[in-house]
Amino acid sequence: MRIKKPEIFPLLVICLALLIYSCRNNSVPKPRGHFRIDLPAKEYVKFDSICPFTFEYPVYSIIKKEPGMDEYCWFNIEFPEYKGKLHLSYMDVSNNLNLLTDDAHKLAYKHSVKADAIEEKLWINDEKNVYGIIYLISGDAASSVQFFVTDSLCHYLRGSLYFDAQPDKDSLAPVIEFFREDIVHLIETLEWK
Repeated sequence: MRIKKPEIFPLLVICLALLIYSCRNNSVPKPRGHFRIDLPAKEYVKFDSICPFTFEYPVYSIIKKEPGMDEYCWFNIEFPEYKGKLHLSYMDVSNNLNLLTDDAHKLAYKHSVKADAIEEKLWINDEKNVYGIIYLISGDAASSVQFFVTDSLCHYLRGSLYFDAQPDKDSLAPVIEFFREDIVHLIETLEWK
């Protein structure tokens, strides 16, 4: 009895075909990712100027005056590493508190077109005579936090947080939450002169 040797050529062709087919570069789309954002440790310094108020602001920010607004207490707290700005504007209250608060409400709700929700948080600090509303704007709106505080008699301060970036609630969420805490700290430490 004679044992037949398998023909090597067809086996070699099959192995070579499998090898060539398996080495093809099939690209698979990868899900979009977001950059890792390293956030600094919370540390604050006191802001005290000719303006009729003081507060604490983050050491990782820079205070810059609005151009042409030297006679007013209008300035920005800038976060250059994160391309963010907290615009602050102060006004005297003189029988115009309703107008100022309505204006702040309208400016916050202009973002309702892109916002998923706008949550209003009432702020009351009887000890420091600071009252106001913080608007927490979620979604792909241009501004994510706005607020106003007043003593109801003489002082009124309004703020709004913006980023120089395409609004994307997913990628900006950690940074927005981080700066919301700084804004709340600013309001907690605010004192009228």
